[in-house]
Amino acid sequence: MSNKIPLAGVIGSPIAHSASPRLHNYWLKKYGIPGFYVPMDIDHSDLKDALKMMPKLGFVGVNVTIPHKETVLALADVVSDRAALIGAANTLIFRQDGKLYADNTDGYGFVENIRQGAPGWDPAAGPAAVLGAGGAARAVIASFVEIGVTEIRLSNRTRARADVLRAEFGPKISVYDWAQAGNMLEGATTVVNTTSLGMAGKSDFRISLDALSPDAVATDIVYNPLRTKFLEEAEAKGCTTVDGLGMLLHQAAPGFERWFGHRPEVDDQTRSVVLGV
Repeated sequence: MSNKIPLAGVIGSPIAHSASPRLHNYWLKKYGIPGFYVPMDIDHSDLKDALKMMPKLGFVGVNVTIPHKETVLALADVVSDRAALIGAANTLIFRQDGKLYADNTDGYGFVENIRQGAPGWDPAAGPAAVLGAGGAARAVIASFVEIGVTEIRLSNRTRARADVLRAEFGPKISVYDWAQAGNMLEGATTVVNTTSLGMAGKSDFRISLDALSPDAVATDIVYNPLRTKFLEEAEAKGCTTVDGLGMLLHQAAPGFERWFGHRPEVDDQTRSVVLGV
């Protein structure tokens, strides 16, 4: 690849809304790295052929988003332990030996976002409460287990999905019925909303935060709007709050480093560029 301009991108369908091209192309320009990052709307039926062709076109890797994050695991030659545990990949690397490597950096991005937004955060200080049991929740729970959270309380609108995660991740998980989701916040030192509740165009966030301690750190993976109702209510109770944009930024950094050979910095200017301000 030394005599070619490296290419990377993001694949999904739809993909026009993705903020990743703005982010990665900003980093490429900032660090003076020759390369391009492009969005690619690829249908499920074309995914396998597209992944085979990309290295021949000069691609060194791609990010993966809905609806391909689970499918690509079966197409990869090598899967990282964390991607296998989460059951999805968001970062692919076209290795020089011709093998396709699949990884998941969502959990890393989630943890680094909290560490940056709440510098005094101690994940082992007490229970963590997680709302939602989808793909994002899997990444969050896997990261909590990895960094030593001793108790994880989980609630989902469909309890069966939460029960599946408890079966997979073990006895650290306690499942609460959705109607009792507010109760699991009592004594929690970290509270995470991984649902789409409060996202622009989605249903409102209506879970009671009466039991939430003002000493808790509250974070939302939603970043549109940047300040969700959940974060506003948590902040009003005195909590330290962390918005979801940083998770997007931090999860992107490991892939950028592997593709382009430079570890990018996630700072205020990076946030401003992605927000378009």
